[in-house]
Amino acid sequence: MLVHRIDDLEADGLADYSRLTDVALRRVAEPAGGLYIAESTKVITRALAAGHRPRSVLLQEQWLPDVEPLLAPYPDVPVFVGEPAVLEQLTGYHLHRGALAAMHRPVLPDPADLLRDARRVVVLEDIVDHTNVGAIFRAVAGLGADAVLVTPRCADPLYRRSVRVSMGTVLQVPWTRLPDWDAAAPLLHGAGFDIAALALADDAVTLDDYAADPPERVAMVFGAEGDGLSRRALSAADTVVTIPMLHGVDSLNVASASAVALWALRARSQPSHR
Repeated sequence: MLVHRIDDLEADGLADYSRLTDVALRRVAEPAGGLYIAESTKVITRALAAGHRPRSVLLQEQWLPDVEPLLAPYPDVPVFVGEPAVLEQLTGYHLHRGALAAMHRPVLPDPADLLRDARRVVVLEDIVDHTNVGAIFRAVAGLGADAVLVTPRCADPLYRRSVRVSMGTVLQVPWTRLPDWDAAAPLLHGAGFDIAALALADDAVTLDDYAADPPERVAMVFGAEGDGLSRRALSAADTVVTIPMLHGVDSLNVASASAVALWALRARSQPSHR
């Protein structure tokens, strides 16, 4: 490995790791630079398994043996090693998860390619909370949807917090960005999907009723906390679906709601004839 002991925080290659607590800076810098940050050896392992290329790795000395076999196929990738206090000064927080890696972002697939063979997909409309995005990806990975499609203004799934909360599953679930609804709705309908908007509405059907005989292909649409789905999303929907609640509670956190809906609408071995 190309191991570099950190003695200068301004050294070439370290800028990728600086000021990680500045959300606004990372939101702008990561996509523009074609990078994302993978945090922990577990997440780095999943990123490499997904075919993502590392640009560099940052860690404490004690984690070198864990990272060395992961980087065997990448002998030219620099590995920056520093004392805990130095790394905290660089990144802005205590590095306790083993390692960070600056990873090159993969090219996002065409939405039509993801939809072609899918039966269950999740659409995230303008969800700006990275924790919720990561938790939804974890639910998708665990409960079996085929892909996630995010709207243009949705938070970045490869933002560090999203990747961490997802336990790295954001790196194994196929995903891409959708165009605005004027183009997204025809794309989903053209691929044979019933657009099911999870929302509160007078004409909504319950999740129990919808899941009793679901369409063969379902696109579940989830909106941001508070504002919920936009009027354009609701207009594009074929069905508005609501989760029945008790004790005067009208809704769940969006990540929790996604897990409930994914379980109820999981694809069975035999396709529905609805």
